[in-house]
Amino acid sequence: MHLDYVTADVFTDRPLTGNPLAVVLDADGLSGRAMQRIAGEFNLSETVFVLKPRDPDAAARLRIFTPARELPFAGHPTVGAAVVLAGIGAIEADAGRVDIIFEEGVGPVPVTVDGRAGWAQLSVARLPEEGPAPPDRAALARILSLTPDDFPEGEPARSFSCGAAFPFVPVRDREALARARIDSAAWSELMANDAAPDPYLFCRDPERLGSHIRARLFAPAMGITEDPATGSAAAALAGYLTAQDRYPDGTARWVVEQGFEMGRPSILEVEADIHAGKATAVRVGGSAVIIARGQLTIPDDLAREGEA
Repeated sequence: MHLDYVTADVFTDRPLTGNPLAVVLDADGLSGRAMQRIAGEFNLSETVFVLKPRDPDAAARLRIFTPARELPFAGHPTVGAAVVLAGIGAIEADAGRVDIIFEEGVGPVPVTVDGRAGWAQLSVARLPEEGPAPPDRAALARILSLTPDDFPEGEPARSFSCGAAFPFVPVRDREALARARIDSAAWSELMANDAAPDPYLFCRDPERLGSHIRARLFAPAMGITEDPATGSAAAALAGYLTAQDRYPDGTARWVVEQGFEMGRPSILEVEADIHAGKATAVRVGGSAVIIARGQLTIPDDLAREGEA
């Protein structure tokens, strides 16, 4: 079995920065187990498989895998797949912005894509929901190789989800953010079994003019040491910021920097429509650039591995 694939760098307009993504095309002949093994072969934060949609109004169905597991929703594969499909002509979007729908595990995900600009923006299928409280400050300090003084007063860690749950952990500044490291033993003891086990650290001390937030995501539960850009977490971050900062009705916008400490600078554009103190819509967008095209050769028995 031969399958074409495209790789792209997502949440950037410059090659060899941002978050790398593999997009496997026409993947209907693959089992879920084969997809997981192929994702492990690419060994990127995520690999997305493009399948025929079940809904005739959808542009495609997406299945998204980290090296360790399948995800119901993720931002960088959604944005990246939209730009890639537009870039190869599978979506007609070279004359300006068009609206499409992707079927994902979380449900239908509306996406606006501009193939000419190499840009896309998703609207979340599920609004941010708060989950159980993360570990306390002392435990987080152990897990993240920080001290309790590295966390600001009045900004507690809280978990939110738009289909994938993350614990949002504010830190004082970029210096503290840069020092953070996962202590594997402490994480395994104190966080690995939580509903939201992969800590998203952020501070309100960005590097770039025009940015609002600097962030890092450590994702050991997904098999990822650190993620250069995480759209699903940026979407859920809008839930944290809306709840914590009490924005007035209207549309709030944030520009999030991520991946800088890894040498993979990424820029995520986040916006939320707010009414009565709650987010009524959340959108995450950014640019992507195609890097490579190739072909996978998968034996038929491996392509269907795990099927009954």
